[in-house]
Amino acid sequence: MELFSEKTIQKNTKLYTNKNQAFRAVLGGIGTGNISLDADGRMCDFEMMNHPDKGLKIPYTFFSLYSSFGGEKGRAFVLEAAPRDLSEKALGRPSGELYGLPRMDSCTIETTYPYYRYYFQREELPLTVTLEAYTPFIPLDAVNSGIPGFSCKYKIGNLSDQTARVSVCGTMYNFTGFSSYDGYDRLYLDGEPVNEPYQEGALTGIQFINRGLSPLAINYGSLSLATPDSDVTSKPRWQDGGWWDGAEEFWQDFSADGLLSPDVSSEAVGSNVVATATPRQIGSVCVSRTLLPGESTEFLFYVSWYFPNRYGWWPDGHCTPQEKSAHDRVFRNYYSTLWTDARDVTRYLYHNEALLERESRNFANALYSTTLDADIIESLVSAITVLRSNTCFRIADGRFFGWEGCFEHAGSCAGTCTHVWNYAQALAFLFPELEISARKTELLEETDETGCMAFRAKRLLDGCKWDMLPATDGQLGSILRVYREWKLTGDDAFLREVWDKVVLAMDYSLETWDQDGDFVLESKQHNTYDIEFYGLNSLTNSILYAALKACSQMAEYLGQGDLSRRWSDILEAGSARMDTLLFNGSYYEQSIPPEDLNRYKYQYGKGCLADQLLGQEFAHLYGLGYVLPREHVRKAVHSIYRHNFKPLLRDHESVQRAYAYPDEGGLILCSWPDGGRPKQPFVYSDEVWTGIEYQVAVHLIYEGYLPEAMDIIHAIRRRYDGSRRSPYNEQECGNHYARSMAAWGLLIALSGYEYDLPRKTLSFQPKVTPDSFTCFYSNGQSWGLYTQYRDSQGALEYKITPLHGTLDGITINP
Repeated sequence: MELFSEKTIQKNTKLYTNKNQAFRAVLGGIGTGNISLDADGRMCDFEMMNHPDKGLKIPYTFFSLYSSFGGEKGRAFVLEAAPRDLSEKALGRPSGELYGLPRMDSCTIETTYPYYRYYFQREELPLTVTLEAYTPFIPLDAVNSGIPGFSCKYKIGNLSDQTARVSVCGTMYNFTGFSSYDGYDRLYLDGEPVNEPYQEGALTGIQFINRGLSPLAINYGSLSLATPDSDVTSKPRWQDGGWWDGAEEFWQDFSADGLLSPDVSSEAVGSNVVATATPRQIGSVCVSRTLLPGESTEFLFYVSWYFPNRYGWWPDGHCTPQEKSAHDRVFRNYYSTLWTDARDVTRYLYHNEALLERESRNFANALYSTTLDADIIESLVSAITVLRSNTCFRIADGRFFGWEGCFEHAGSCAGTCTHVWNYAQALAFLFPELEISARKTELLEETDETGCMAFRAKRLLDGCKWDMLPATDGQLGSILRVYREWKLTGDDAFLREVWDKVVLAMDYSLETWDQDGDFVLESKQHNTYDIEFYGLNSLTNSILYAALKACSQMAEYLGQGDLSRRWSDILEAGSARMDTLLFNGSYYEQSIPPEDLNRYKYQYGKGCLADQLLGQEFAHLYGLGYVLPREHVRKAVHSIYRHNFKPLLRDHESVQRAYAYPDEGGLILCSWPDGGRPKQPFVYSDEVWTGIEYQVAVHLIYEGYLPEAMDIIHAIRRRYDGSRRSPYNEQECGNHYARSMAAWGLLIALSGYEYDLPRKTLSFQPKVTPDSFTCFYSNGQSWGLYTQYRDSQGALEYKITPLHGTLDGITINP
């Protein structure tokens, strides 16, 4: 039996075209920032400078193609598809976009993450032109998945019956020291940008540096554009002058013969436009080849960056000078401790290319060999891209932090917010060491001696504790995620290190939010909707019961039997009481006196809350089983689907933020099927969030409602099909929103994957095609493929193949 199924990989590979104008291929590592490629193959969204920058296009940064056949005069093209609605985009736009140059007619795009392949077409051009771009991605290897750069491999094939001369050229603008954009094609840059050509062994390229800027400056950094090819010509610096002199000289030079001359001198005189920004420092590197008829070859380029300094907290225009000083605290990126500049990053990519390519290819093949619906795979990929967006970063000592998401030009909501990261599953299963870092911060830094946990990690980033109410769902969820990280890794030392704070945090939760001592939380409870619930609700209580069960098991493992039994007794009594008080026969509602429903804003009363069983979903994902009665849970989760999922939102009424249009489908956060909607229901109640859609879909799978779960998934993927939104940017309060990483739970639920690394066991119970099933699996020790099938005698067989790490000492229970 072959390890990877090419047929399944092809089935799961999504196809897009340049008609999907919202498509973005996100390139860059964990905590490094990104460049994206749009649907035309155009570099866009230059977000490598430690903050988001949606829409930022650096001018004169592109690849181009030259070809001639049989010694005849050649032609040159920008290696991008001609954008749709060109007249609207091009008229009046800065010349740095070069919309007046010929391009490819169209392109088709395939994603087998982390690889993006663009197939370009030009009707009269007898060449096949393919681009494969990727940044290495290797689960459990955060260093090699956190490289600030990517490779572009162009494969060109000669379809003609003549010998072809072909060149591929990369061009980059030196934007080190970037401060602003003047609206034409010039950038305002601090310092003195300088282009330095270099040749080092097989590498030839240009490093773009800044000599006039302090290495401590927030916009200090370097860039590199290089190739390992031998047949290279370059233009380290374009001609400078007024208007578009440099572009004119470059294009005439390149289109003449597909070669570059470094000589850009000119004795011509004339009037120049007065410079309003830093003089342009643009450089180009070109590779040329001769192709016989029917022959093909590859042109490889590396694009790397190095911007070591970053802010870790959001700016606050209303803070005191002392507070502003803390807000403006500069941290060094973790990757700056591994590499010294962009050229060093390029060197690393080149010298480790075989390893990085092999491991990344193994991951892609394993993920896409999974015998699940292609929409499931695409949702998993979208979750991964959050990790590689500006939502996530690491500071110099390796500690991991995350925003909630990314606004257009700044982070959205700082400090690894506990109640948002509650939902995220992808990071834990792919890089558990980074989630462990976050747990240590939450418990050892942000939980005080009373057990009160700040829901934003502010101490390390901004000098003091976040001074708001603790978040009930976030604090209990953090306790529960300690259990997840421990079970995924078997790291007893981690568990023992945080255990005292776990006990304190659990005691605080019971004392603060269960003031009448009946083991059902009823006091004011701040939560992920940025408001407080009053009275009894199943959102926070279900998380409490899952956390109690997890804590009971951890306490027993640590030899604290009395504590384990105490928490187990609280769970049993509280769960039964909450079920009696809140289950209305169809779902769990909020129990709040009528006078309080009018007294307190932002409640939901008799509403059907999409998150009403969030703690039970966590319990399933983390192998804890049921913490509420199974039949009531099944009825309630199906009621969420029945009442909250709208195949079409055209009749849905909402004055709140819109994340789905009326002609699309989606799952709303709350509904009132039997009336009783408060005059001012909780904030966001009418919105559609993918993170909550995913957690409901995951829960539906666990309860046996697979068609209903797939209805939700297909609705998400139709919304994120590249037409209106990128498939790899699921939005909530900002781009690449952390809550959307709940999607990784789909894989865990569908494969029936249970993991217990402390006790050295793994098991799988696939919910689909159990007689012929393959899936990607991962934990803190290894990742690879699990396969289950019937042999020739009809007996059920299984095989698990680690592709990274080992299964030493692990027992597999099919």
